[in-house]
Amino acid sequence: MKLVSDDILSDTGQEKPIFDAVYPMIQGFKLYDPSAWTQGHPFELYRKMREEAPVMWMPQERGFSGFWSLTRYEDIKAVELAHDVFSSQRGSINMAVAPRQHWRPENLTMAAFNSLINLDEPLHGEIRKQQNEFFFPAYVEKIREKVGRKIDSLLDEMERKGPTVNFVKMFSEEVPLFTLCEMLGVDEKDRPRVKVWMHHLELAAQFLSHPWKTFLSEPMFPLRFNRVLKDMFDFGERVMAERRNTPREDLLTAIARSTMGNELLPQEFLDGSWLLIIFAGNDTSRNSLSGTIRLMTEFPDQRAMILDDPSLIPQMSEEALRMVSPVIHMRRTALKDAEINGQKIAKDEKIVLWYGAANRDPDVFPDPDVFDIQRENAARHLAFGHGVHKCLGMRIAKMQLRLSFERIFERFPNIAWTGKQKISPNALVHAVSNLQVDLYGRGKSRPIQVSLAKTGTEAS
Repeated sequence: MKLVSDDILSDTGQEKPIFDAVYPMIQGFKLYDPSAWTQGHPFELYRKMREEAPVMWMPQERGFSGFWSLTRYEDIKAVELAHDVFSSQRGSINMAVAPRQHWRPENLTMAAFNSLINLDEPLHGEIRKQQNEFFFPAYVEKIREKVGRKIDSLLDEMERKGPTVNFVKMFSEEVPLFTLCEMLGVDEKDRPRVKVWMHHLELAAQFLSHPWKTFLSEPMFPLRFNRVLKDMFDFGERVMAERRNTPREDLLTAIARSTMGNELLPQEFLDGSWLLIIFAGNDTSRNSLSGTIRLMTEFPDQRAMILDDPSLIPQMSEEALRMVSPVIHMRRTALKDAEINGQKIAKDEKIVLWYGAANRDPDVFPDPDVFDIQRENAARHLAFGHGVHKCLGMRIAKMQLRLSFERIFERFPNIAWTGKQKISPNALVHAVSNLQVDLYGRGKSRPIQVSLAKTGTEAS
């Protein structure tokens, strides 16, 4: 079976576009640099790009090829729909692809390239269809009760440790991790290992941007990383073999028994598949949950509306996803010469889609920087992408967000972000790693528990 990594387009160091740039390059922010993203989305830059350079060329450093940046909603949507012109597979979703001799660690790089998210049609649809059962409304509703019980236990623990806690560590990274492990069918005894793997992979991303800072915070990281990586891939090989021989009713089994062109997936694809669900699903939900807490603190009038009418929580969740935009970008590669908004794009050039910019496009969302839970078209956001690659886990993510805030506002109606946060260096996801909250609100005591009406927030 041919792998994505077999003929993936690697970077050549291309500094200038083949066709002359129609729009200027706006200086001052290195979109490709993970360390530039530790203050969140650059919304002012997005605004300038939408207005002055909606298709903007940006060269990269260190021998990597430059790329075209899209910031207008309609342009991004059009590229997502034209999957026969703009490929996910030709160059992967990665901002840059080093020549193969530089792939380190090779097994991790291979897993990153060989996964559903990097496949084009018809192969993408073929594999996606085999996993769909675990993302349909019926399954989401089936798992909802378990997630609710987990949320309640986390809130109990937060109150025991509070009132001031790190919302990320105690809640927003725990909810998606539990949910994904339940879906995959990861045994209870193995779940602590998943947390270790996630922690070290996040540190690895930080190490590339801030090696000395990472080393000082965790001096044993370089020594532990290879051991942790081996444990993770050994687990993947073992559990895939077990599920093929002894299937269960879980997502790991669906992955293990998936086929492409009537052939069982090779180990590279198996690793890429289960790791994609674990890490992509965790990052997006974690940052959506954390970002919503910030918004509720910054816009107290919207919180008051939710407390007065909790049936608005599903609508609030859509607007929060628009505002937060947990996935920062995706990449496509031109399969042939094309044109976007008057700019000619050459075959094999990269196109990067900046979702945070699209979700604040005033041509689609009036007053885009205002958090408005009654916004009529909030659900038009592109936080989950668009077209054939629209996020498979979208219903799961929405269920977690809605259920979490039903329970949070029932227990802690005055919960507030204290202003302290840490955003890790990451150009792919809005990586909030620390968000300090006061469960009772600034200067307030424990509230008398309120009872929110049932909102009927089943997956839609």
